[in-house]
Amino acid sequence: MPVTRLLDVLTCPLCGERLSLDGGALRCPARHSFDIARQGYVGLLTGNMKAGTADSADMVRARTAFLGGGHYDPLARELARVVEGLGVGDGTVLDAGAGTGHYLAAVLDALPGAVGLGLDASKFALRQAARCHPRAWAATWDVWRRLPVRSGSVDVVLNVFAPRNGEEFHRVLRPGRGALVVVTPTPAHLVELRGPLGLLGVDSAKEDRLERTLGGRFRAEGRSAQEYTVELTAGDVEQLVLMGPSARHISVEELRERIGALELPVRTTVSCVISVHRAL
Repeated sequence: MPVTRLLDVLTCPLCGERLSLDGGALRCPARHSFDIARQGYVGLLTGNMKAGTADSADMVRARTAFLGGGHYDPLARELARVVEGLGVGDGTVLDAGAGTGHYLAAVLDALPGAVGLGLDASKFALRQAARCHPRAWAATWDVWRRLPVRSGSVDVVLNVFAPRNGEEFHRVLRPGRGALVVVTPTPAHLVELRGPLGLLGVDSAKEDRLERTLGGRFRAEGRSAQEYTVELTAGDVEQLVLMGPSARHISVEELRERIGALELPVRTTVSCVISVHRAL
């Protein structure tokens, strides 16, 4: 049962002790208690986060609709293929910044014996991540903090379009064989839409910053480029913008006005790099 196996991975975020299942909550020997929401995710995150950090309900609705259209399915399949080739077997996959669990589910489909844990700050996203796969569990967490995960207990850390905490990723991975798999957009990603819609750009030095973030704790093992075009309707484009960080910088009314000026349907490029890094 995934829950039982993942209890060997999770730790109390307040004292670091092992958690156990007690009715509708997780508890540690020090009696710290964390409720399991009726949607299935565990509320581990305590304290306040910076406003605007976690995805809102509207952003999650847009992401669910866009991903449900299959536009990023080739990327999810390639990610699953890459992880499958790592020889994880019946290990544990941690998705740091899991969102709705879309990519975690694809990876678990390719790994019949593995279990997955998705961490994200958005309770709205985790309501779906908790149900994304029969062998997955989900919990609220800020990936910039020390992860509520036992050191050396994870076989693969997934980091898909999410913040990277290199020190913590290294700590939780199994020494010598644990792998970090990162998905980053290239400057060509959605390039046809960025100018007309005023979207946030992709830093051309993103790959260099990734290496600096990992801070010599990992050895680069390989990279896979994934690039293809998708044809999007006006509704698809709206969902695509509203599901990401650009949604915080443009009103829906202004966005729809800009979309109305496009020649629809519009073809745009999906361009990402999947990179594998082994923990040293």
